Amino acid sequence: MIFRRKGKNDEAESTGGFFGDDEVADVAADEAAGESGTPAGRTGGPFDSTEVDASTLEAEDRIDLGALVITGMPGMELRLQVDEATNEVQAVLLVLEDSALELRAFAAPKTSGIWSEVRREIASEATRMGGTASETEGPFGTELVLVVPVEDPEGQIFSQTSRVIGVDGPRWLLRATVLGRAAVEPDAAPPMEESLRNVVVVRGTEPMAPRESLALRLPAGAQAAPEEEA
Repeated sequence: MIFRRKGKNDEAESTGGFFGDDEVADVAADEAAGESGTPAGRTGGPFDSTEVDASTLEAEDRIDLGALVITGMPGMELRLQVDEATNEVQAVLLVLEDSALELRAFAAPKTSGIWSEVRREIASEATRMGGTASETEGPFGTELVLVVPVEDPEGQIFSQTSRVIGVDGPRWLLRATVLGRAAVEPDAAPPMEESLRNVVVVRGTEPMAPRESLALRLPAGAQAAPEEEA
């Protein structure tokens, strides 16, 4: 797997941040809530770190990115979106030929999942941007198909289609966005879906506000590929 580091302002392959910044979270109440469990409907991955043997996380085909442990596939390129001001990793992008899978992980309450409300917010934001959002049932449950206007580097406006998948886990939400050919052609989707099923989320035990991003990091010993010239 090839590793490439992407700056915050690099060409948009990301769906951006649809989570509101003004959310007020009662962290103390959340941490005092009842025991967490695996939300109904999540079977066959992605997994919580407590659901897999610890030794499997150190397998050669696993890549430890902190809050997310992913499994590499032949020919797949790993790109990390990094905030140039803080040097913090904000999102993971797995690229295979002309398809991509963007991964972001967030804290969630113990007592319930948040994908249903986040899904409504993403749909509302897509509509505000002049696009459309449709709910559909996929292999991971209810997901969104977004069609939004995007401006390319030459200033041309075109419509970009993406699939936004949300997976509620024990005290976390994993948001996955399928981009490129896999978002519009079903025969190109299986590698992206398999990559998502193989993800392991390492939530940790520390108190976190719901919707707070889980910390990602560069893989150990990573050698970043040179930036492509514009």
